[in-house]
Amino acid sequence: MYASVALLTCILAHWTNEVLAAAERPNVVIIVADDLGWNDVGFHGGDIDTPSLDRLAAEGSELNRFYTTPICSPTRAALMTGRDPIRLGVAYGVIFPWDNNGIHPDEHFLPESFLRDGYQTAMVGKWHLGHAQMTYHPNNRGFEHFYGHLHTEVGFFPPFANQGGKDFQRNGVSINDEGYETFLLADEVSRYIRERDRARPFFVYMPFIAPHTPLDAPQELQDKYKDIDIDLAPARAKQTDDTRRISKLIGMDSARPMYAAVVDAMDQAIGQVLDTLDEEGITENTIVLFFSDNGGAAYSVGGADNAPLRGGKGETFEGGIRVVSIMRWPGHIPAGEQFTEIMTAMDVFPTLASATGVKPLNQRPFDGRNMWPAIAEGKPMPRSELIYFGSETPIYGHFNLTAFNDEWKLVQEIKQDQLETSITNYLFRIEEDPNEYNNLAQAHPKIVQRLSEKIHEWRALYPINGTRSQLVPPPGWRAPKDWASYPRSIDELQPSAAPGMAPSATTEAILDWQHGDRGRLIYDCKPRWWLGGFCQASD
Repeated sequence: MYASVALLTCILAHWTNEVLAAAERPNVVIIVADDLGWNDVGFHGGDIDTPSLDRLAAEGSELNRFYTTPICSPTRAALMTGRDPIRLGVAYGVIFPWDNNGIHPDEHFLPESFLRDGYQTAMVGKWHLGHAQMTYHPNNRGFEHFYGHLHTEVGFFPPFANQGGKDFQRNGVSINDEGYETFLLADEVSRYIRERDRARPFFVYMPFIAPHTPLDAPQELQDKYKDIDIDLAPARAKQTDDTRRISKLIGMDSARPMYAAVVDAMDQAIGQVLDTLDEEGITENTIVLFFSDNGGAAYSVGGADNAPLRGGKGETFEGGIRVVSIMRWPGHIPAGEQFTEIMTAMDVFPTLASATGVKPLNQRPFDGRNMWPAIAEGKPMPRSELIYFGSETPIYGHFNLTAFNDEWKLVQEIKQDQLETSITNYLFRIEEDPNEYNNLAQAHPKIVQRLSEKIHEWRALYPINGTRSQLVPPPGWRAPKDWASYPRSIDELQPSAAPGMAPSATTEAILDWQHGDRGRLIYDCKPRWWLGGFCQASD
């Protein structure tokens, strides 16, 4: 009897220790804005009220050189996998409602590692990483709980539809929640945190639709910003400035007042989540990471302001890829400071895994790196290797590309017409000239050539059926009435990815070689010169 009691006591003690250890592990909340401008937060001197983001900046560290891709889906893919979207086939364009694309199910997602390591996981907001099959669905990518939208541009008020099809669900089941979308997300995150299993830490991903178009906000916020200054500084980028100029010529109302209202509402929602952490007594043990998925949509209907940075969403000037970002963990991250090392969306997975002690379970190598020693301890982590981003949005055949590190940045605008291709190069010493005023391309042609060749090699990794800027559906395509019913269930699908047209792996390898630098048939491979240009798995 005494032995049994001793054994039971030992088991209970071990279980109690495990619960205590779990409770002491930091929670994680990742908040992502959609198209927020650099100059649209209070701590950057903006004229929109953002007290919640200002609070995060005061209590945490501003990641002052945080970079994303210039458009939405690629950034989310980089965040979830720690890998370069060029490998994933989601780099040039977003995943449109009529696309079958998603992130390959063999790719390991960030919440999957946290879930396996004992975290409870939830996503609340906009997905935009695949919707045609349940293999792409958030509930099959590591999120135990999903509340939100598979698509973008579903509107801020009911019926929350895309292409006429309703898009609002909870774990695969369509719902009819009423209210302002931004506030609904805050209510759901607050509810989830309050009702959590207190014996386990939690991982929450909260990607807002705000402040993406089509813009809308409660009337009181519209009234608040009806007289905001609409005379914004030039973006110094042709695509963005052309849209502004045309809108003025045809007498369009400025999007700036409504945009400001949407940003204010988002900040209020973030404040509600921060208040919930306070009320639950877990602020000190919760990592909060905030960033925008790309630079602000500074074109005419977007309303964002990226000044003094150049350009905006869709472009690879700093205004399109250098974004507002903050990381807070009281007692572990210095408060009120600026972190000046280059960090990208690809770095988030390895960095958070290191900060929390979670073991990353990815089989394919990260393209991002662990920045936690630099953030928490101030260790220098210079960036000599190149970072690459690209976009074909919004004009098909018009590519905005970049390669950069601590020293140099090359921006390429490539315009492909039916009979010719034109290339415009901009070269900057980016640390000395962060606002990209001085184009040094003519003064340093060898550097331009070297970086151009590196971009060329990088682009050759892209799967040939990856996303492109196809702004309209195939002729005659129709949207479903309800997007929750759209993804094909796993039971209805083949057990493995389709092989394509090639009858054998040997034939596929030959066809891949014949495609050369046009893109890849074989997934996640890189041509090797010692193999005569044939492909082998990336490393």
